[in-house]
Amino acid sequence: MLSPNYLHPIQNKLARYALLLLVLIHLAGGIGLSIEVSRPYFQMLTPFSLWTGGILLLVFQEGKDRTFWIFAIIAFLVGFFVEVVGVQTGLIFGEYAYGKTLGFKLWGVPLTIGLNWLVLVIASGYLSDLFPIPRIAKALLGASLMVGLDFLMEPPAIFLDFWAWESAVIPLQNYLGWLFTAIFLHLLWQIMPIKKGNFLAVPIFVIQALFFLSLNLSL
Repeated sequence: MLSPNYLHPIQNKLARYALLLLVLIHLAGGIGLSIEVSRPYFQMLTPFSLWTGGILLLVFQEGKDRTFWIFAIIAFLVGFFVEVVGVQTGLIFGEYAYGKTLGFKLWGVPLTIGLNWLVLVIASGYLSDLFPIPRIAKALLGASLMVGLDFLMEPPAIFLDFWAWESAVIPLQNYLGWLFTAIFLHLLWQIMPIKKGNFLAVPIFVIQALFFLSLNLSL
């Protein structure tokens, strides 16, 4: 999981280049977003950064069979539509709205958000799979990791116009909504017979965590 040795030598080298590219993208983004004069330009590049990471994660997924794609579609759609319901009703996460930074929106939710749910579930799923614990415990751990990442995301995301809350205080309801949605998706990850193997999965989660941690310290 942490090594692409199952890949063909050429793919192995490409995987390492892909990891380097992701590191450089997030490093440049962290610096660019932290500097006031360059911030608007890097805000515009945010959707491209997220889609690049998501596409690379899918490219280097081992065994992209029918089961994997069914899971990927479910994760994308569940993540997207739970946000649609959340934005339109305020019942799931609280009262909030998405800004312009994350790109094209459908029913008030950027399509990038569906991709982000998929990426985070896969990345945190692989991370939880590193631990020799029962499946349900892995699902709870993976969901908790996602909530922890959301906790890191919130302050810089609000500042950078990813989204905005009606209240000045982020509601506990947001984290509970994240937790229960993530638990459902992680249970699917554990139950469905998905072939496991993705060199980029764990690094992507770590890179995103460090990226938002650095933004919390610099903004």
